[in-house]
Amino acid sequence: QVQLVESGGGLVQAGGPLRLSCAASGRVFNIIVMRWYRQAPGKQRQVVAQLITSSGSTNYADSVKGGFTIARDTAKNTVYLQRNSLEPEDTAVYYCQVGPITGTYYWGQGAQVTVSS
Repeated sequence: QVQLVESGGGLVQAGGPLRLSCAASGRVFNIIVMRWYRQAPGKQRQVVAQLITSSGSTNYADSVKGGFTIARDTAKNTVYLQRNSLEPEDTAVYYCQVGPITGTYYWGQGAQVTVSS
């Protein structure tokens, strides 16, 4: 099993930065895929960014390209999501997800990000 603990978020003014962290523990050697999702009020959860640990490749949802950055610290088993300038439309609960290519995926507890205009 893998345990995930998210940190960061909260109330941020529009134009301010965002840095979310997701620390993994347990059977981390199985982790190949690392993703961030977000769920805005009244909307479905959608993927924001993905990182493949074996290659380091990253992918972003078309709606957020150029805005967010996904990165990882291998030594800390932590994946990050960053954005330099938040917009009110970024208000959502952000979730990290990790797992193998196929098999069981694990979710973080979610981090509320509220962007005030």
